[in-house]
Amino acid sequence: MDPSLCQSIHIRKSIKLLDFAYSCYFSSLTSFLASIHCLFDPYSYKEAILDPLWQQAMNEELSTLHKIDTWDLVSLPPGKSVVGYRLVYKIKTNSDGFIERYKARLVAKGYSQQYDMDYEETFAPVAKMTTIRTLIVVASIHQWYISQLDVKNALLNGDFQEKVYIAPPPSISPDSGYICKLKKALYGFKQVPCAWFEKFSIVISSLGFVSNSHDSALFIKCTDAGRIVLSLYVDDMIITSDDIDGISVLKTELARRFQMKDLGYLRYFLSIEVAYSPRGYLLSYSKYVADILERARLTDNKTVDTPIEVNARYSSSIGLPLKDPTLYRTIVGSLVYLTITLSNIAYVVHFVSQFVASPTIVH
Repeated sequence: MDPSLCQSIHIRKSIKLLDFAYSCYFSSLTSFLASIHCLFDPYSYKEAILDPLWQQAMNEELSTLHKIDTWDLVSLPPGKSVVGYRLVYKIKTNSDGFIERYKARLVAKGYSQQYDMDYEETFAPVAKMTTIRTLIVVASIHQWYISQLDVKNALLNGDFQEKVYIAPPPSISPDSGYICKLKKALYGFKQVPCAWFEKFSIVISSLGFVSNSHDSALFIKCTDAGRIVLSLYVDDMIITSDDIDGISVLKTELARRFQMKDLGYLRYFLSIEVAYSPRGYLLSYSKYVADILERARLTDNKTVDTPIEVNARYSSSIGLPLKDPTLYRTIVGSLVYLTITLSNIAYVVHFVSQFVASPTIVH
């Protein structure tokens, strides 16, 4: 047979094999993506109990509550009321969109609480975004690594001073006649964030840290080898230092007092994607931007050099008012958060923010 003919037949077979491989790959990828998009958060306990994954998530949540001694089983005293609860379900994803875990949360119906009877102080500070940016800049200049930690069920670590009673959760038979008297804070109550921050402040202060006068959620400790800087945002914290041994000791001490999850080097924090290189840290919002575009139904639009027309002039009276301004306000709020790393859109975001009260079709 002619060698050139043999080579031609071989090439055609290779092409067919490649076509078949690609078709199989894209078919499996399409099925995978379809299965991802079909995932949803259950609306009720009846829906969640039918799925083994959600059953496991609920068991983990109740096991954690028992482990930290959240309540005592008692009979309801005369004249006291019982606060209800609900189970909230959420699929947690990574920055790449893949599933990290199934999370179930027992949340009290704290909207029935009355001020000065069931609670008093509710405010709890969180790290300011300017502080976080400054911390990353300092770490970049000194070439410090930034560690990220997560406190499991952080708000449950706060201590309750008030006498609060809730209905027994699914793990306790309602026919037993007992209800739960809370010893620890529980999600849903208005004073929970304040109780958690107070508890964390006491613990971190006992380890030699001092709160910053300009940002109450920033804690600093000076050691013989340098200084350790910790910034807390509810249950997420980032730590950087030139004292590597000091960071290890801090992680050990925090793990003794709370259930901690060491997430390693900082990579994804408050929707900010962080990448490290010898030249410093790179901050991006690629997933956050993609979510905004999808929410605004702009994923198929073409890119432009400027986010607004040149010499554009708009007023609050131009155009017909939007029937439902919720989407407009949501997107503008998301864009405001986006300006933390994309300062080039700050002017445009400020411009469209002027019309959130009564946006129109033109806006």
